[in-house]
Amino acid sequence: MIRCKKINLIKACFIIIVIFFLPVASAAKIYIDIDSPAFQQFPIAVTDLNNISPDAATAPAIGAALADEIKKYLSLTGIFNILDRRSFLEKIEPGNPETLEKVHFPDWSLIGADFLVRGNLLHDVKGITVDCRLYDVTRGDKLLSKKYSAPAAGQKELAKNIASDIMLALTGDEGEFNTKIAFIVKSNQSADIQAIDYDGENQHKITGHQAIMMSPRWSPDGKYLAFTSFRDGAPHVFIKNLRTGVEKKVAAFEGLNLSGAFSPDSKRLLLTLSKEGIEDIYALDVDTLKLRRLTHSYSIDVSPTWSPDGSQIAFVSNRSGDPQIYVMDADGNNVRRITFEGNYNTSPAWSPRGNRIAYEGRSGGRYQIFSIDAEGNNLLQLTFDNADNESPSWSPSGRQIVYSSKTHSRSRICIMNANGLNTRILREAATPLVMPAWSPRFK
Repeated sequence: MIRCKKINLIKACFIIIVIFFLPVASAAKIYIDIDSPAFQQFPIAVTDLNNISPDAATAPAIGAALADEIKKYLSLTGIFNILDRRSFLEKIEPGNPETLEKVHFPDWSLIGADFLVRGNLLHDVKGITVDCRLYDVTRGDKLLSKKYSAPAAGQKELAKNIASDIMLALTGDEGEFNTKIAFIVKSNQSADIQAIDYDGENQHKITGHQAIMMSPRWSPDGKYLAFTSFRDGAPHVFIKNLRTGVEKKVAAFEGLNLSGAFSPDSKRLLLTLSKEGIEDIYALDVDTLKLRRLTHSYSIDVSPTWSPDGSQIAFVSNRSGDPQIYVMDADGNNVRRITFEGNYNTSPAWSPRGNRIAYEGRSGGRYQIFSIDAEGNNLLQLTFDNADNESPSWSPSGRQIVYSSKTHSRSRICIMNANGLNTRILREAATPLVMPAWSPRFK
């Protein structure tokens, strides 16, 4: 039985229990530095795609609709300032395929565009073909030239692919368009894990436990989702194969069983177990279910997460008195504390880039999101609002963070840039939405 004095020290783990009851020629060159401390959104113009189909007159709006989809995905990144089409000075000659290569760059520079996207579109009963161009307006350079094809009903995927190639050409990274966010949704006195696409669409249920649920964690290969469930009356760890739908109980020891993060190769899962009488961190081999104990202290050690190269593990411990973030080598050696500001810091999440660890910390009576480097330097507070902001999780690119945000009446899943700017609400409800986890990219 868990001692009362432990409860406050592992709030991040147990508060839920209380609540729930391209061929891109220039892909190697990065044209925009979105990691600069002085980062500002880059103005980009996306013209309506020029419909050069023989029957263009019968579907005049298809080019505008597809352009709007591309703009939607680009705007979700928080990187671009999408210019209003009403500001455009250069006009397309409808139906003229040669318009694609005739760019009068001064007209685009005059309205403040740094980059320009335009394309020709062909459609018939079989589908859509787009010949797309991306230009650097200042230099007059063509950065992307590619043809795309999709079935008639595949406009959304087509727009995603174009937006992804634009991101790759400009930043060296394809973006988060083909990712999902898993989170826990409470319904009455029980809960389950649901997932939603990056664009806020296609929300669907992953589990059907109808029980207290905690700590969903994706495997980096996208094959598994690990989580803790009270379905059988006690906290047990499950792994669900997302391709087959098969669930396997992998930790059901006496006491506490909490899921942590998967290793970068998806072969091991970090766990917090109290089977030896105190909460310690273990590594579980996913195939053999063999355990290796990593911490051996008399303190409470919880919430483990791997560094992206698998060489280190960040975790929460009360060995200094209050919950703080620590880092150790992957074998459990060389433990060092990295947070010293604030008396309650928990829920670490290691950036895929390896340079930052996000976490939640208590500040001014609220929980806010912070990030710090792995050496314990360069502390940044990322959220400042009058809400409890918790459970940060990084996007695959390391350029955005998803987290839960709760006020007295509303619960939200929010996404912000890694610098704390450009927050958007992914999902909002009157019932609790908690513990979000960002998936890897799906192909």
